[in-house]
Amino acid sequence: MTRPSEERYGYNELKQVEMAIKSAEHMVGQATRSMDEGQLQAATQALEDAKKQYHDAFSHQTGVDQAFFEFSSELIDKLSHQLDEARD
Repeated sequence: MTRPSEERYGYNELKQVEMAIKSAEHMVGQATRSMDEGQLQAATQALEDAKKQYHDAFSHQTGVDQAFFEFSSELIDKLSHQLDEARD
């Protein structure tokens, strides 16, 4: 029998986290190339949304997805740094 957290944060949910991070990555790339304030704000919001999904999933992890969470955390940190550099 699976635990509720395993049912709630299964494969599909991790895929959603992955897609949110990839979307934020794309938006950050576009925004930092154009340096358009509207795009930077949209990229910041996309990254914040991805962070929230990541943290929700991380708090319910079962331990089998450690590599996914490590990679995702590093990518989120990189994207945050990229946005910070663009705004400075």
